[in-house]
Amino acid sequence: MHQVERAIFDLRRGLPIVLNDGPAQVLVQPVEGIDDSTLERLLDKAGQAPALVVSRHRLALLGGSVDAEAARLPLSDTMPLDVRALNALAFGDDPQRDRRFGAPQPAGLADRAALALMRRALLIPAAITARVSDAARPRIRQLIEEGTLLSVAADKAVGCFEASAGLLKRVSEAQVPLAEAQDSRFILFREPDGLREHVAVVIGDIDAWRDAVPLRLHSACLTGDLFGSLRCDCGEQLRNAVADIAEMGGGVLLYLAQEGRGIGLANKLRAYALQDTGLDTVDADKTLGFGDDERHYRAAVDMLAALGIERVQLLTNNPLKLQALRDGGIEVADRQALYGRLTDHNLRYLSAKSKRAGHWLDDVLDGHSSGRA
Repeated sequence: MHQVERAIFDLRRGLPIVLNDGPAQVLVQPVEGIDDSTLERLLDKAGQAPALVVSRHRLALLGGSVDAEAARLPLSDTMPLDVRALNALAFGDDPQRDRRFGAPQPAGLADRAALALMRRALLIPAAITARVSDAARPRIRQLIEEGTLLSVAADKAVGCFEASAGLLKRVSEAQVPLAEAQDSRFILFREPDGLREHVAVVIGDIDAWRDAVPLRLHSACLTGDLFGSLRCDCGEQLRNAVADIAEMGGGVLLYLAQEGRGIGLANKLRAYALQDTGLDTVDADKTLGFGDDERHYRAAVDMLAALGIERVQLLTNNPLKLQALRDGGIEVADRQALYGRLTDHNLRYLSAKSKRAGHWLDDVLDGHSSGRA
Protein backbone atom coordinates (compact mmCIF):
# COMPACT_ATOMS: atom_id res chain seq x y z
CA MET A 1 0.00 0.00 0.00
CA HIS A 2 2.87 2.40 0.78
CA GLN A 3 4.20 2.28 -2.80
CA VAL A 4 0.72 2.85 -4.20
CA GLU A 5 0.29 5.93 -2.02
CA ARG A 6 3.63 7.30 -3.24
CA ALA A 7 2.60 6.60 -6.82
CA ILE A 8 -0.56 8.67 -6.40
CA PHE A 9 1.44 11.68 -5.26
CA ASP A 10 4.03 11.29 -8.03
CA LEU A 11 1.25 11.20 -10.62
CA ARG A 12 -0.37 14.30 -9.14
CA ARG A 13 3.01 16.04 -9.55
CA GLY A 14 3.07 15.01 -13.21
CA LEU A 15 5.82 12.42 -12.78
CA PRO A 16 5.86 9.04 -14.58
CA ILE A 17 5.86 5.75 -12.68
CA VAL A 18 6.58 2.13 -13.60
CA LEU A 19 3.90 -0.54 -13.23
CA ASN A 20 5.08 -4.13 -13.07
CA ASP A 21 2.82 -6.75 -14.63
CA GLY A 22 4.69 -10.01 -14.14
CA PRO A 23 7.93 -9.71 -16.10
CA ALA A 24 6.59 -6.79 -18.15
CA GLN A 25 7.32 -3.20 -17.17
CA VAL A 26 5.04 -0.38 -18.26
CA LEU A 27 5.85 3.32 -18.03
CA VAL A 28 2.81 5.40 -17.09
CA GLN A 29 2.36 9.14 -17.48
CA PRO A 30 -0.84 11.10 -16.74
CA VAL A 31 -2.17 12.99 -19.73
CA GLU A 32 -3.31 15.85 -17.52
CA GLY A 33 -0.54 18.43 -17.29
CA ILE A 34 1.83 16.72 -19.72
CA ASP A 35 4.01 18.86 -22.01
CA ASP A 36 5.86 18.01 -25.18
CA SER A 37 9.26 17.64 -23.53
CA THR A 38 7.85 15.30 -20.86
CA LEU A 39 6.20 13.21 -23.57
CA GLU A 40 9.44 13.03 -25.55
CA ARG A 41 11.42 11.90 -22.48
CA LEU A 42 8.82 9.26 -21.66
CA LEU A 43 8.95 7.73 -25.13
CA ASP A 44 12.74 7.83 -25.12
CA LYS A 45 12.87 5.94 -21.78
CA ALA A 46 10.43 3.22 -22.82
CA GLY A 47 11.81 2.39 -26.22
CA GLN A 48 8.46 1.07 -27.46
CA ALA A 49 5.45 2.66 -29.13
CA PRO A 50 3.01 4.27 -26.69
CA ALA A 51 -0.71 3.87 -26.20
CA LEU A 52 -3.40 6.09 -24.77
CA VAL A 53 -5.50 4.39 -22.09
CA VAL A 54 -9.03 5.74 -21.67
CA SER A 55 -12.25 4.64 -20.01
CA ARG A 56 -15.04 2.99 -21.99
CA HIS A 57 -17.08 6.18 -21.56
CA ARG A 58 -14.45 8.26 -23.34
CA LEU A 59 -13.92 5.56 -25.96
CA ALA A 60 -17.62 5.69 -26.84
CA LEU A 61 -17.25 9.40 -27.66
CA LEU A 62 -14.28 8.54 -29.87
CA GLY A 63 -16.51 6.21 -31.85
CA GLY A 64 -15.14 2.93 -30.51
CA SER A 65 -16.12 0.26 -28.05
CA VAL A 66 -14.59 -2.66 -26.17
CA ASP A 67 -16.04 -5.28 -23.90
CA ALA A 68 -14.14 -3.89 -20.90
CA GLU A 69 -14.13 -0.93 -18.53
CA ALA A 70 -11.07 0.58 -20.20
CA ALA A 71 -9.38 0.55 -23.58
CA ARG A 72 -5.85 0.79 -24.91
CA LEU A 73 -5.51 2.93 -28.04
CA PRO A 74 -2.23 2.36 -29.91
CA LEU A 75 -1.03 5.78 -31.00
CA SER A 76 -0.18 6.32 -34.65
CA ASP A 77 3.51 6.40 -35.58
CA THR A 78 2.71 7.90 -38.97
CA MET A 79 1.81 11.32 -37.58
CA PRO A 80 3.68 13.49 -35.09
CA LEU A 81 2.39 12.99 -31.55
CA ASP A 82 2.00 16.16 -29.52
CA VAL A 83 0.24 17.32 -26.39
CA ARG A 84 -2.54 19.08 -28.30
CA ALA A 85 -3.46 15.83 -30.02
CA LEU A 86 -3.34 13.91 -26.75
CA ASN A 87 -5.55 16.40 -24.95
CA ALA A 88 -8.06 16.34 -27.79
CA LEU A 89 -8.24 12.55 -27.59
CA ALA A 90 -8.27 12.29 -23.80
CA PHE A 91 -10.68 15.02 -22.73
CA GLY A 92 -11.29 17.51 -25.53
CA ASP A 93 -14.88 18.58 -26.14
CA ASP A 94 -14.66 17.56 -29.81
CA PRO A 95 -13.11 14.08 -29.59
CA GLN A 96 -13.95 13.06 -33.15
CA ARG A 97 -11.65 15.61 -34.77
CA ASP A 98 -8.39 13.75 -34.08
CA ARG A 99 -8.11 10.05 -34.99
CA ARG A 100 -4.42 9.35 -34.35
CA PHE A 101 -4.87 5.91 -32.88
CA GLY A 102 -5.20 2.32 -34.00
CA ALA A 103 -7.96 -0.19 -33.33
CA PRO A 104 -9.05 -0.11 -29.66
CA GLN A 105 -7.87 -3.02 -27.53
CA PRO A 106 -9.17 -4.14 -24.11
CA ALA A 107 -6.90 -2.69 -21.45
CA GLY A 108 -4.46 -5.04 -19.77
CA LEU A 109 -3.78 -5.16 -16.04
CA ALA A 110 -1.18 -2.38 -16.09
CA ASP A 111 -3.46 -0.18 -18.19
CA ARG A 112 -6.40 -0.70 -15.84
CA ALA A 113 -4.13 -0.01 -12.88
CA ALA A 114 -3.02 3.24 -14.53
CA LEU A 115 -6.61 4.46 -14.86
CA ALA A 116 -7.43 3.43 -11.29
CA LEU A 117 -4.49 5.51 -10.05
CA MET A 118 -5.59 8.51 -12.14
CA ARG A 119 -9.04 8.37 -10.59
CA ARG A 120 -7.63 7.96 -7.10
CA ALA A 121 -5.35 10.95 -7.71
CA LEU A 122 -8.37 13.02 -8.90
CA LEU A 123 -6.84 13.44 -12.35
CA ILE A 124 -8.48 13.08 -15.78
CA PRO A 125 -8.85 9.28 -16.30
CA ALA A 126 -6.44 9.07 -19.22
CA ALA A 127 -2.82 7.93 -19.29
CA ILE A 128 0.02 7.36 -21.71
CA THR A 129 1.43 3.87 -21.25
CA ALA A 130 4.49 2.46 -22.96
CA ARG A 131 5.96 -1.02 -22.57
CA VAL A 132 9.64 -0.96 -21.66
CA SER A 133 11.74 -2.66 -24.33
CA ASP A 134 14.51 -5.13 -23.50
CA ALA A 135 17.08 -2.58 -24.61
CA ALA A 136 15.63 0.06 -22.27
CA ARG A 137 15.40 -2.18 -19.19
CA PRO A 138 18.91 -1.48 -17.79
CA ARG A 139 18.30 2.27 -17.88
CA ILE A 140 14.86 1.92 -16.26
CA ARG A 141 16.34 -0.33 -13.56
CA GLN A 142 19.00 2.32 -12.87
CA LEU A 143 16.40 5.08 -12.57
CA ILE A 144 14.37 2.96 -10.14
CA GLU A 145 17.42 2.12 -8.02
CA GLU A 146 18.48 5.76 -7.76
CA GLY A 147 14.92 6.81 -6.82
CA THR A 148 14.14 8.81 -9.95
CA LEU A 149 11.35 6.42 -10.96
CA LEU A 150 8.93 4.68 -8.63
CA SER A 151 8.12 1.03 -9.33
CA VAL A 152 4.73 -0.38 -8.26
CA ALA A 153 3.07 -3.76 -8.70
CA ALA A 154 0.14 -3.40 -11.10
CA ASP A 155 -2.02 -5.85 -9.15
CA LYS A 156 -1.64 -3.67 -6.05
CA ALA A 157 -2.36 -0.44 -7.90
CA VAL A 158 -5.51 -1.70 -9.63
CA GLY A 159 -7.14 -2.19 -6.22
CA CYS A 160 -6.16 1.23 -4.85
CA PHE A 161 -9.74 2.13 -3.90
CA GLU A 162 -10.35 -1.12 -2.00
CA ALA A 163 -6.93 -1.12 -0.30
CA SER A 164 -7.89 1.63 2.16
CA ALA A 165 -10.92 -0.22 3.55
CA GLY A 166 -10.66 -0.58 7.32
CA LEU A 167 -7.63 1.72 7.55
CA LEU A 168 -9.39 5.02 8.21
CA LYS A 169 -7.80 6.94 11.10
CA ARG A 170 -9.70 8.97 13.65
CA VAL A 171 -7.52 12.08 13.91
CA SER A 172 -9.11 14.88 15.93
CA GLU A 173 -12.41 16.18 17.26
CA ALA A 174 -14.04 19.21 18.87
CA GLN A 175 -17.39 20.74 19.78
CA VAL A 176 -18.60 22.98 16.94
CA PRO A 177 -22.02 24.57 17.62
CA LEU A 178 -23.98 25.04 14.40
CA ALA A 179 -26.77 27.45 13.57
CA GLU A 180 -29.16 24.54 12.98
CA ALA A 181 -27.78 22.30 15.77
CA GLN A 182 -25.84 23.89 18.61
CA ASP A 183 -25.00 20.57 20.27
CA SER A 184 -22.68 19.27 17.54
CA ARG A 185 -19.28 17.60 17.63
CA PHE A 186 -16.96 17.32 14.62
CA ILE A 187 -14.79 14.19 14.35
CA LEU A 188 -12.20 14.14 11.55
CA PHE A 189 -11.13 10.91 9.84
CA ARG A 190 -8.20 10.60 7.41
CA GLU A 191 -7.70 8.02 4.69
CA PRO A 192 -4.33 6.20 4.64
CA ASP A 193 -3.03 7.93 1.51
CA GLY A 194 -3.60 11.31 3.20
CA LEU A 195 -5.47 12.73 0.20
CA ARG A 196 -8.96 12.69 1.66
CA GLU A 197 -10.28 13.74 5.04
CA HIS A 198 -13.90 13.13 6.05
CA VAL A 199 -15.86 14.64 8.93
CA ALA A 200 -18.51 13.03 11.10
CA VAL A 201 -20.84 15.68 12.51
CA VAL A 202 -22.30 14.10 15.64
CA ILE A 203 -25.48 15.93 16.64
CA GLY A 204 -27.18 15.78 20.04
CA ASP A 205 -26.78 13.45 23.01
CA ILE A 206 -25.71 10.00 21.82
CA ASP A 207 -27.50 8.34 24.73
CA ALA A 208 -30.78 9.92 23.59
CA TRP A 209 -30.53 8.87 19.94
CA ARG A 210 -33.17 6.73 18.33
CA ASP A 211 -32.53 3.04 17.81
CA ALA A 212 -32.28 3.73 14.07
CA VAL A 213 -29.86 6.65 14.08
CA PRO A 214 -30.80 9.49 11.70
CA LEU A 215 -27.98 9.65 9.16
CA ARG A 216 -27.08 11.83 6.20
CA LEU A 217 -24.22 10.97 3.80
CA HIS A 218 -23.29 14.32 2.27
CA SER A 219 -20.63 14.56 -0.43
CA ALA A 220 -18.64 17.79 -0.25
CA CYS A 221 -19.68 20.52 -2.68
CA LEU A 222 -17.48 23.60 -2.36
CA THR A 223 -19.51 25.63 -4.82
CA GLY A 224 -22.88 24.82 -3.26
CA ASP A 225 -22.08 24.25 0.42
CA LEU A 226 -19.77 27.23 0.89
CA PHE A 227 -20.60 29.71 -1.87
CA GLY A 228 -24.30 29.02 -2.35
CA SER A 229 -24.06 28.07 -6.03
CA LEU A 230 -27.42 28.06 -7.79
CA ARG A 231 -26.38 25.21 -10.11
CA CYS A 232 -27.25 22.60 -7.46
CA ASP A 233 -29.24 22.20 -4.25
CA CYS A 234 -26.33 20.83 -2.18
CA GLY A 235 -25.98 23.73 0.26
CA GLU A 236 -29.67 23.68 1.13
CA GLN A 237 -29.64 19.89 1.48
CA LEU A 238 -26.68 20.15 3.86
CA ARG A 239 -28.32 22.69 6.16
CA ASN A 240 -31.73 21.04 5.95
CA ALA A 241 -30.17 17.70 6.89
CA VAL A 242 -28.50 19.17 9.99
CA ALA A 243 -31.76 20.81 11.06
CA ASP A 244 -33.80 17.65 10.42
CA ILE A 245 -31.37 15.47 12.38
CA ALA A 246 -31.47 17.90 15.29
CA GLU A 247 -35.29 17.90 15.24
CA MET A 248 -35.28 14.09 15.34
CA GLY A 249 -33.32 14.12 18.59
CA GLY A 250 -29.85 13.87 17.10
CA GLY A 251 -27.81 11.66 14.82
CA VAL A 252 -24.92 11.91 12.40
CA LEU A 253 -24.04 13.71 9.20
CA LEU A 254 -21.01 12.29 7.41
CA TYR A 255 -19.36 15.01 5.33
CA LEU A 256 -17.46 13.03 2.70
CA ALA A 257 -14.57 14.36 0.58
CA GLN A 258 -16.17 13.33 -2.73
CA GLU A 259 -16.49 16.59 -4.63
CA GLY A 260 -18.36 16.40 -7.94
CA ARG A 261 -19.72 12.87 -7.37
CA GLY A 262 -16.16 11.71 -6.74
CA ILE A 263 -14.31 13.32 -9.66
CA GLY A 264 -12.74 16.17 -7.69
CA LEU A 265 -13.11 19.94 -7.90
CA ALA A 266 -10.88 20.46 -10.97
CA ASN A 267 -12.85 17.95 -13.01
CA LYS A 268 -16.16 19.21 -11.65
CA LEU A 269 -15.35 22.69 -12.99
CA ARG A 270 -14.39 21.13 -16.34
CA ALA A 271 -17.76 19.38 -16.35
CA TYR A 272 -19.52 22.67 -15.55
CA ALA A 273 -17.88 24.23 -18.61
CA LEU A 274 -19.14 21.34 -20.74
CA GLN A 275 -22.64 21.75 -19.29
CA ASP A 276 -22.56 25.34 -20.51
CA THR A 277 -22.30 23.95 -24.05
CA GLY A 278 -25.56 22.03 -23.59
CA LEU A 279 -24.59 18.71 -21.99
CA ASP A 280 -26.34 17.50 -18.86
CA THR A 281 -24.36 16.61 -15.73
CA VAL A 282 -24.08 12.90 -16.61
CA ASP A 283 -22.95 13.40 -20.20
CA ALA A 284 -20.47 16.09 -19.16
CA ASP A 285 -18.78 13.66 -16.76
CA LYS A 286 -18.72 10.95 -19.43
CA THR A 287 -17.11 13.33 -21.91
CA LEU A 288 -14.24 13.63 -19.43
CA GLY A 289 -14.04 9.84 -19.17
CA PHE A 290 -15.90 9.34 -15.89
CA GLY A 291 -18.89 7.16 -15.11
CA ASP A 292 -22.32 8.25 -13.91
CA ASP A 293 -21.14 8.36 -10.30
CA GLU A 294 -17.54 7.82 -9.19
CA ARG A 295 -18.22 7.87 -5.45
CA HIS A 296 -17.31 5.09 -3.04
CA TYR A 297 -18.86 4.70 0.41
CA ARG A 298 -16.35 2.41 2.12
CA ALA A 299 -15.11 5.34 4.20
CA ALA A 300 -18.68 6.04 5.35
CA VAL A 301 -19.10 2.42 6.48
CA ASP A 302 -15.78 2.60 8.35
CA MET A 303 -16.79 5.86 10.04
CA LEU A 304 -20.08 4.35 11.20
CA ALA A 305 -18.20 1.35 12.56
CA ALA A 306 -15.87 3.67 14.49
CA LEU A 307 -18.92 5.43 15.94
CA GLY A 308 -20.60 2.12 16.86
CA ILE A 309 -23.58 2.71 14.54
CA GLU A 310 -25.18 -0.37 12.97
CA ARG A 311 -28.79 0.70 12.28
CA VAL A 312 -29.84 3.96 10.62
CA GLN A 313 -32.66 6.06 9.24
CA LEU A 314 -31.11 7.42 6.05
CA LEU A 315 -31.84 10.91 4.76
CA THR A 316 -31.34 10.58 1.01
CA ASN A 317 -32.90 10.62 -2.44
CA ASN A 318 -30.11 8.43 -3.85
CA PRO A 319 -30.71 4.66 -4.10
CA LEU A 320 -26.96 4.01 -4.47
CA LYS A 321 -26.28 5.34 -0.97
CA LEU A 322 -28.90 3.08 0.51
CA GLN A 323 -27.50 0.02 -1.27
CA ALA A 324 -23.89 0.90 -0.39
CA LEU A 325 -24.69 0.98 3.32
CA ARG A 326 -26.55 -2.30 3.15
CA ASP A 327 -23.67 -3.88 1.24
CA GLY A 328 -21.37 -2.63 4.01
CA GLY A 329 -23.40 -4.37 6.72
CA ILE A 330 -25.35 -1.32 7.94
CA GLU A 331 -29.06 -1.90 8.48
CA VAL A 332 -31.15 0.83 6.83
CA ALA A 333 -34.39 0.70 8.80
CA ASP A 334 -36.04 3.61 7.00
CA ARG A 335 -35.44 6.35 4.44
CA GLN A 336 -36.46 9.98 4.54
CA ALA A 337 -36.46 12.25 1.51
CA LEU A 338 -34.35 15.41 1.62
CA TYR A 339 -34.88 18.31 -0.76
CA GLY A 340 -33.65 21.80 -1.51
CA ARG A 341 -35.52 24.34 -3.54
CA LEU A 342 -36.26 23.78 -7.21
CA THR A 343 -35.10 26.80 -9.24
CA ASP A 344 -34.58 27.75 -12.88
CA HIS A 345 -30.83 27.32 -12.31
CA ASN A 346 -30.88 23.77 -10.88
CA LEU A 347 -33.87 22.32 -12.74
CA ARG A 348 -31.77 20.73 -15.50
CA TYR A 349 -29.32 19.30 -12.94
CA LEU A 350 -32.04 17.77 -10.77
CA SER A 351 -33.92 16.45 -13.81
CA ALA A 352 -30.78 14.66 -15.00
CA LYS A 353 -30.26 13.13 -11.56
CA SER A 354 -33.81 11.84 -11.62
CA LYS A 355 -33.96 10.60 -15.20
CA ARG A 356 -30.37 9.49 -15.72
CA ALA A 357 -29.27 8.39 -12.23
CA GLY A 358 -32.55 7.17 -10.73
CA HIS A 359 -32.68 9.59 -7.80
CA TRP A 360 -36.05 9.76 -6.03
CA LEU A 361 -36.99 13.34 -6.96
CA ASP A 362 -40.47 13.01 -8.46
CA ASP A 363 -42.10 14.97 -5.64
CA VAL A 364 -39.87 18.00 -5.90
CA LEU A 365 -39.78 17.97 -9.70
CA ASP A 366 -43.57 17.80 -9.77
CA GLY A 367 -43.64 20.90 -7.60
CA HIS A 368 -44.99 19.03 -4.57
CA SER A 369 -41.93 18.78 -2.31
CA SER A 370 -42.76 17.41 1.10
CA GLY A 371 -39.41 18.58 2.49
CA ARG A 372 -38.30 22.09 3.36
CA ALA A 373 -38.24 24.65 0.60
